[in-house]
Amino acid sequence: MNKINQILQVWPEKTVITTEWLREKGVSRQLADSYKKSGWLESFGMGAYKRPHERITWAGALYALQELGGFSIHVGGKSALEFIGLAHFIRLGKNEKILLWKKPSEKLPRWFSKRKWKSDMIIRSANLFGIENKLIKMEIDGVKLNVSSPEQAILEYLYDLPKREGWDEANYLMEGLMTLRPNVVQMLLADCNSIKVKQLFLYLAEKYDHNWLKRLDVSEIDLGKGKRQVIKGGIFNKKYKITIPEVERED
Repeated sequence: MNKINQILQVWPEKTVITTEWLREKGVSRQLADSYKKSGWLESFGMGAYKRPHERITWAGALYALQELGGFSIHVGGKSALEFIGLAHFIRLGKNEKILLWKKPSEKLPRWFSKRKWKSDMIIRSANLFGIENKLIKMEIDGVKLNVSSPEQAILEYLYDLPKREGWDEANYLMEGLMTLRPNVVQMLLADCNSIKVKQLFLYLAEKYDHNWLKRLDVSEIDLGKGKRQVIKGGIFNKKYKITIPEVERED
């Protein structure tokens, strides 16, 4: 009982623990099963446990992936901007959509990926950046989670444009990003693997004439050589070699 008491003391409320984490604490699967039979633990799917009668949200489960499993998965894109408070628009539909980003090489455990959450979990698997990731800690549902910084979140958003996200909303979001940190932006753009994302970002930043743009060294950012069609039937922007909507035409 002393061991389970020690575990309960370091185990944050409203979160999940895994058999791997228990093993690191000296608790075998057999001992974990005995704790479950005794009412100390409750199964949360294969390889995961929760406290009895405790309601686990997606945030508490994501905590386990980040802090116990070492996964790169984090709240990103539009969801990150929403939680930070930089996306003040009315969400349509009944279900909350949570956008999570992870590396393609990572396979999430079934206790997370196959569970039906109250929120609609959307998982993006992409190597958008080489080695850099600029995350911040935010408390969501009483749990501290890794969330994309504003600088990273807007680049993740633009990655989804135009198939999953909209041009008008991209403009709305970028217009409000007046306080991005130029050193972080520079670092992420230099490490970004998507030419399209970098072209779109710089085009929109220039359009809204943000002060931090003047502190970037664009010559150090690889913008590629070819032309890219972002919007079908749009007009071509010579400077950034991308097609943009017809409404962007300047008289």
